[in-house]
Amino acid sequence: MHLAVPSRQTRKPTRSEASRDVPAAVLLALTGLVYNDWLLAFVLPTGLDARHSYVSELYATDQPFHALFATIEVIAAVSVTSGALLALRRASGRWSSAAWWSLIAFGAFSVADVLFPMRCAASVERSCEVVNTMHTTTSALVHTAIFASMFLLSVAARREADPAPAIRRWGPVVLPCALVSAVATVGPLFGCPGWHGVAQRVHLLLVGVWLLVVAHALRTRHRREQCFG
Repeated sequence: MHLAVPSRQTRKPTRSEASRDVPAAVLLALTGLVYNDWLLAFVLPTGLDARHSYVSELYATDQPFHALFATIEVIAAVSVTSGALLALRRASGRWSSAAWWSLIAFGAFSVADVLFPMRCAASVERSCEVVNTMHTTTSALVHTAIFASMFLLSVAARREADPAPAIRRWGPVVLPCALVSAVATVGPLFGCPGWHGVAQRVHLLLVGVWLLVVAHALRTRHRREQCFG
């Protein structure tokens, strides 16, 4: 976000800088949709029960659609990283800068999540380990990065010059809901499986909503600057 501390004078963006808002918004909105590729499981014969399986089981190395879902995950990672890099060029405050770097980290860790996939689908294979050290670590980093972006952009929207009303309104709502749904997915890690798939898919939907909110904020800023110069 192009946000600055209110007490400081905000530099008017150049036409080139302002033009980055539109592609950044498109890329982030695209990510919000692509990131929920698990919806494809409703039309593909994955053999996994969405209620009791992790989404990452879709691209476990022994699953039939491993390549498809892994590729989509990488596309989402590249998309969000590219969008955040474009938006970072407009950041003028420390909170917004840190927020965009968090989204860049989110993309990078998402790629790592694909590079270290689950070996098998634990929800359908009894002998499959639920905790894959590398995959669990990268997944935790993915969560940390997206939560950081939610928190930092929400703070930036209140403390820095650009009001970003959409983020101010929805950031404080999406963040706690996403946190609760993420925590609700850890049951299998402690030997208590069941219904964690629902919680995780709710979490992914909320991440998608968040990215759409941020994209809307960027698009709104661009329109405002086009109208008022």
